[in-house]
Amino acid sequence: MGVIDVYNASSLYMMDIQCRSCCYSSLPRLSPTSYFQGNRSLVRCMASTLPIKHVDDGRKQLTGDSFIRPHLRELSPYQPILPFEVLSTRLGRKPEDIIKLDANENPYGPPPEVLEALGAMRFPYVYPDPESRRLRAALAEDSGIESDYILVGCGADELIDLIMRCVLEPGDKIVDCPPTFTMYAFDAAVNGALVIKVPRKEDFSLNVEHIAEVIQQEKPKCIFLTSPNNPDGSIINDEDLLKILDLPILVVLDEAYIEFSGMESKMTWVKKHENLIVLRTFSKRAGLAGLRVGYGAFPLSIIEYLWRAKQPYNVSVAAEISACAALQNPTYLEKVKDALVQERERLYMLLKEVPFLNPYPSYSNFILCEVTSGMDAKKLKDDLAHMGVMIRHYNNKELKGYVRVSVGKPEHTDALMKCLKAWM
Repeated sequence: MGVIDVYNASSLYMMDIQCRSCCYSSLPRLSPTSYFQGNRSLVRCMASTLPIKHVDDGRKQLTGDSFIRPHLRELSPYQPILPFEVLSTRLGRKPEDIIKLDANENPYGPPPEVLEALGAMRFPYVYPDPESRRLRAALAEDSGIESDYILVGCGADELIDLIMRCVLEPGDKIVDCPPTFTMYAFDAAVNGALVIKVPRKEDFSLNVEHIAEVIQQEKPKCIFLTSPNNPDGSIINDEDLLKILDLPILVVLDEAYIEFSGMESKMTWVKKHENLIVLRTFSKRAGLAGLRVGYGAFPLSIIEYLWRAKQPYNVSVAAEISACAALQNPTYLEKVKDALVQERERLYMLLKEVPFLNPYPSYSNFILCEVTSGMDAKKLKDDLAHMGVMIRHYNNKELKGYVRVSVGKPEHTDALMKCLKAWM
């Protein structure tokens, strides 16, 4: 629908006053073809379908939630990890006494240049550059793809939602491959889309044949893939990715953990694949999870429309300054990445020695473990929390009885293993 100008404001105001003086039940029901006649225009009024409730005296009254879109009234909220301050209060421990291995954060934090840049920030009272030009130029140099292909967001999460808002009509379908990052299914529900689940195989690899069948039969618009996958840390090989790219579907490849995999990013692939989008983030690589900086590479034929639809000031001044500063110290980023990869291998070998845990090899900065031998996974998570060590517990269909442990510093691994030995 377009914009409607209403010129006879005074008559509409008088009508509003008259409406306020009577109860809603006395108002006539307007048909879809009813009109209010003004001096210069006609305004079509549709019959209201808003739900109402009865009050004690028999009157009917609108409730606030009646204005919410129907599909959102049934939506379950996303379950994020508890904030550090809340954890500290609940556990009765100082934040520095909590070993946080539940959200895949980078325990080393950002390069020192980030804090220096934030301390020297001069214009926090001025709106940020809506095109994040300085950061996109730095990302172009870092990734090897021109800035015209790059869009920056308030975390990769914002870009996931933006893609869906630009691509999906209510009732359209997406393909999800659980177990995986649950934001894909959540954002699809928010945008009124339908989710077709194609579960992964027992080794967490993609079932490419089933994906192809679903795409042929159901005609979904897009598929969201993560490599390395969260929560198991497996990667998608080039052969499987190319097979999916040959299908008539938009492929969104989430590379949030690509730095820990030893693989090259597929960002440059968007120049030759019109149906590929690649997302990345500063949260893991650069320790900027709290500042929310994500970015993506898009075909030019797609990015044009995302520029039209995105919020103009979506990336804050602080976020852009921090990301640019982080990219100025690639030596630090590489050193931290190497430290986490080395500690991942050590953690994996130690977890293999725990009789009630079955850890899976990972290409990321976390390790997924099946809890075995009759041990209750949630109780394990809760007991560790009371000892000051936080891990992630799963209870959904695909991962019932699993936990995920983020890779921390060597001393964090030592503390975790000390706690686990209480059950060995």
